[in-house]
Amino acid sequence: MHWQIYQAYLGGPHALFRLFEDAFGKEALDGPPAPDQQQRQIDDLSAQIARLSVQVEKLRAEVSELRGLNFQLLRRNAELEALVMKDSHNSARPPSTNSPCAKRTRSLRRSSGRLAGGQRGHRGETLRLAPRPNRIVEHRPQECRRCHASLSTTQVVRHLRQQVFEVVPLRLRVTEHRLAVVRCHACGCTTQGEFSDSVRSGVQYGPGVKARVLYLQQYQLLPYQRTSEAMRDLFGCRISAGTVANIVRECAAGLVETELQIKQKLRRSSVIHADETGLRINQRLAYMHVASTPRLTHYAAATHRGRTAIDEINVLPSYRGTCVHDGLLSYTYYDRCRHALCGVHLLRELTYFEEVAAETKAWASPLKELLLEMKREVERVRAEGAKRLAEDKLRSLTESYERLVAEGRHAQSPPGVPQAVCKQARNLLLRLERRKAEVLLFLTDFSVPFDNNQAERDLRMIKLQQKTSGCFRSEEGARRFCRIRGYLSTMRKQGRSVLQALEGACRGKPLRLRKRIG
Repeated sequence: MHWQIYQAYLGGPHALFRLFEDAFGKEALDGPPAPDQQQRQIDDLSAQIARLSVQVEKLRAEVSELRGLNFQLLRRNAELEALVMKDSHNSARPPSTNSPCAKRTRSLRRSSGRLAGGQRGHRGETLRLAPRPNRIVEHRPQECRRCHASLSTTQVVRHLRQQVFEVVPLRLRVTEHRLAVVRCHACGCTTQGEFSDSVRSGVQYGPGVKARVLYLQQYQLLPYQRTSEAMRDLFGCRISAGTVANIVRECAAGLVETELQIKQKLRRSSVIHADETGLRINQRLAYMHVASTPRLTHYAAATHRGRTAIDEINVLPSYRGTCVHDGLLSYTYYDRCRHALCGVHLLRELTYFEEVAAETKAWASPLKELLLEMKREVERVRAEGAKRLAEDKLRSLTESYERLVAEGRHAQSPPGVPQAVCKQARNLLLRLERRKAEVLLFLTDFSVPFDNNQAERDLRMIKLQQKTSGCFRSEEGARRFCRIRGYLSTMRKQGRSVLQALEGACRGKPLRLRKRIG
């Protein structure tokens, strides 16, 4: 104790006061407190506690509000992440919408096990020596390589041949038609001849020129001005963009009957493919509808996507075969025909749920593998020459499908998955359950394909036309394009030459459709 006092003494008066307070208490220095001081302290502390309680309640309310906001933001972030995950490999979005920085999409096709390149039995396209060349150029040596003697009069032992294929420069050929006026030697009356139907004005372009204009503008999808430039550079034909538009109008007017024949044959086909895509007409949203088979194609532009436009096109309303489509609700109104859903669209949707969360992957992956197994089994049985699956195999695949769909339907909604994704999953599973016959129609009828790729391939050129030439300026221009493009696509599918088909249309005699229905 003495040592502590000494240390406090060295520390000065303040250290001595602190030592005294620690030993005897503060009251020893200040004296006893006033009678009401303790009560005032109690009141001050109570008021301070009340203020702190109010602040705590406010903080609790703010924390609760922030937790709710944080939950909403987390859910919205999950929904946006799920939305960003969608691209062409797991949804119906076209590849053009994919981000250039995104990973490369994986194809749903499986490896065939074949080597790359042409397969056995494939007929190659190789440049071969022509038996009768148009021109022969002989390269004769002038002197002997050994003794340098002149070889100008010596006999040729043999020739070594090499050929160069080259394009002959094209130019316009002008044909003048003259009407002969003949005087009769008997009565002296003059009689003049008559021009053929193909000669209609003083100066005009022939069907060959018009066919090439249409080939560039309608088939190769060049804009009007670039078509004019191509005709000038390739053939020396200086033709204006307005004349190109007139040629398109005349050709479309001459193909009205052919378009009606295509629609009639489509109505009589056993299986058709239907699809639609958006396009711009005069800067407004419109839709391009296609109905096609492997041998027929019909396009139609409309301002509507659903039932109104389909009724105006008038292919499905009286159709009684099987229509393959992507599941658009408007197609279900036509109950005279059977419906088949595109399996590739279903595979893309299942791929999305396979990637969005582990909980949805539990039922999406087995369903996806089952659909692919069904497709492989049908292809194997068809390759063997059979026309239907064995009953036990068909029953096994169908029961597996029903079981997997039921498991997905009865699965609990995962807590970490956004509600929007859960709703999409429920809609898909309901569709697979209620439209089972349409999904599995390819299992029981081998004439029905697994996918709707035929219609998608036919629509691909329409999207390319928009990228190359832009939107259509008028509804009439879109209708003309649809009529001519449908005719050319049909002729191409039936093995006809596109130029020959166009020349026939320009002469007023379009090529006839093949008798066999697609």
